Amino acid sequence: MTDDVRVRYAPSPTGYLHIGNARTALFNWLFARHYNGTFIIRIEDTDANRNIANGEQSQLENLAWLGLDWDESPDKGGEFGPYRQSERNADGIYQAYIDDLLKKGLAYKSYKTSEELAQEREAQQAAKQAPHYVYEYEGLSDSQREAKYAEFEAQGLKPVIRFRVPEDKVYAWDDIVKGHIEIGAKEVGGDWVIQKADGMPTYNFAVVVDDHLMKITHVLRGDDHVSNTPKQMMIYEALGWSVPAFGHMALIINAATGKKLSKRDNDVLQFVEQYRELGYQPQAMDNFIGLLGWSPKGEDEIFSLDQFIQMFDEKRLTKANAKFDQKKLEWINNQWMRRDKEKVMPQLIQELVNAGLITAEQAQTQKDWLASVIEVAGVDGISYTRQIVDLVREPFFELGEISDEMLSYLTSEDGRKVYQAWHKAYQDLPVDANAEQYMATIRSIQNELEIKGRNLWNPIRIATTHQIQGPNLPEMLVLLDKNKVLATMDAVAKKYLN
Repeated sequence: MTDDVRVRYAPSPTGYLHIGNARTALFNWLFARHYNGTFIIRIEDTDANRNIANGEQSQLENLAWLGLDWDESPDKGGEFGPYRQSERNADGIYQAYIDDLLKKGLAYKSYKTSEELAQEREAQQAAKQAPHYVYEYEGLSDSQREAKYAEFEAQGLKPVIRFRVPEDKVYAWDDIVKGHIEIGAKEVGGDWVIQKADGMPTYNFAVVVDDHLMKITHVLRGDDHVSNTPKQMMIYEALGWSVPAFGHMALIINAATGKKLSKRDNDVLQFVEQYRELGYQPQAMDNFIGLLGWSPKGEDEIFSLDQFIQMFDEKRLTKANAKFDQKKLEWINNQWMRRDKEKVMPQLIQELVNAGLITAEQAQTQKDWLASVIEVAGVDGISYTRQIVDLVREPFFELGEISDEMLSYLTSEDGRKVYQAWHKAYQDLPVDANAEQYMATIRSIQNELEIKGRNLWNPIRIATTHQIQGPNLPEMLVLLDKNKVLATMDAVAKKYLN
């Protein structure tokens, strides 16, 4: 690729960073970094009614958490600013081009009310026609149309500005992902609004002006933008500008249902912030998102950002729908947690603080013991850090209830014998006994009583931990406070064995 690559991610601050938007940002970033190009963030905030507090901040913070950096943006500045559409509109950037289109007769003022538009739509439905806008100045000269403008203005009506669609034209482009695409101008639904009555430009107009002035060379975005492309090509053509290369990435579908991933689908977590809160790793999120609609060579599935940059090839963006598979994401995150266990450990310990199992001070003073607890509890088996809380809660910080099934083991004839032998042997072991000593002691009881399997292990587990399943018992016993374990065993005996 010979030209200097300039790509952008242009979110609206109307919500938090969605998985689909994160993929758009990631692929544009990879495209820029692979070709030593420029990655730009532009905030498209013209829909003030839908913008949310901290929407822009959330976008930037979560992109940074994912490890993506940018070269130009509202917070960084750059040669082609401002980088918020509201500020660009205030500077009159869009108005200059709207006035130019009005002057050339390529756009016009429309004063139709919402009621009139609704009536037109109903009539079209009744006539079984595709919805389309009906040009209200058909057959009028320029002066007659201007007279109509004055008449509507006198009534206090405010116009929108509509672009005059050249109906017989076909818009074609070679899509980076989908190949050759052709869409007839008649399919866009007639003349469309480029400026709202409040003076704000619409998306399909503003994005063209911004992309041209910011010298964007490639536009990688979701498949749902294919229908916008003809409208944008109309504006490029009308203003005499060259069109960037377009690439429309495959839809993301829910692997469980086969349906398009919808923000209203509450069965799937879809926002990066939600995964951050659960304790997913940014490397894992990048890894997973990077495989949504893009296929690397070979069978490997675990990649770092640096590896993605090196092997990125826009020709390997897939046409097939990308499956959002929650189980695969959990597996990828588990792999990254295993790789970076030392780095993840403080996060795991912090989860215990957040859950109220330990204090912040204990997190510092007992971090070696806590790390051992987490390791023994089975950290390698969890999918994200928050899961560690339930894994270590019992028996390291709390004791659960003893169920009827547990009692059947504990109060049986064999259970009582095992309890008595274990209680005495445990008392005789040194405070600093290791796992091998605990195992040897239990094996000795097995040989002495000729009791094995569940009838041996369950009474011991129940008496010491109130559990019949869990991590390796000898390793747990090394970490449990001996006085507390003795107190637990005494309480069990007093309540159930007397």
